[in-house]
Amino acid sequence: MSAGYAARPRARRGRGTTPRGRATGYAHRPGSRGAMIGAFYEHNLRGRYVEVEYADGRVRPLAAERWLRPIDGDEDVLDRCGGPTLDVGSGAGRLTAALARRGVFALGIDITPLAVELTRRAGGLALLRCVFEPLPGTGLWAEALLTDGNIGIGGDPVALLLRVRQLVRPGGAVFAEVRPPGSGSTADRVRLRHGGRTGDWFPWATVCADDIGLLAVRCGFPTVELWTAAGRWFATCTGPAP
Repeated sequence: MSAGYAARPRARRGRGTTPRGRATGYAHRPGSRGAMIGAFYEHNLRGRYVEVEYADGRVRPLAAERWLRPIDGDEDVLDRCGGPTLDVGSGAGRLTAALARRGVFALGIDITPLAVELTRRAGGLALLRCVFEPLPGTGLWAEALLTDGNIGIGGDPVALLLRVRQLVRPGGAVFAEVRPPGSGSTADRVRLRHGGRTGDWFPWATVCADDIGLLAVRCGFPTVELWTAAGRWFATCTGPAP
């Protein structure tokens, strides 16, 4: 769970939608669910303790600090990015900035102002956006990243992959980090807690390696390659060639 995890918005009258009727806008207004989630994440980036509570009673630390520095396996992801890359839920921008240092054009998107600021400080480009909002370069990105569990954004991997399919160009690829085989995919309701405050429930999902192939094909990515790096599992989901 990284810092792009606003719940997928519902379509509303007067808001832009995709041909499938899915909303493409998300309001960054005080009191909105996305703003609240982003605020808790920002607390955690500043070193304060934040918990993730699941509807079934499980609780675990958010531990966002692990995304502030390189993680084993990152280099393998970066090596596969050769063209303009969109980093979805980029958090503090470790991958966005690393691509910039390699001379690869990359843009991070995140719903947390501090995360965007940290990305820019590290030398990366970043925008304060949700993936379901209108984005620059739609249909032109060579690659998109869904690492650190971000395939769970919105709690609906189908909706997310359909959206990312719109963002990448024909023949473009998505590098999605998934759970190991045999671990099962999940659809959860979670909320964040910090300092006696509790956020609203929002949906979150995970996808395991066993399920990503059929899921990707359903969403317009006919070619799927599974690979591992430093104990992490990934899927390269490639769209049809032009």
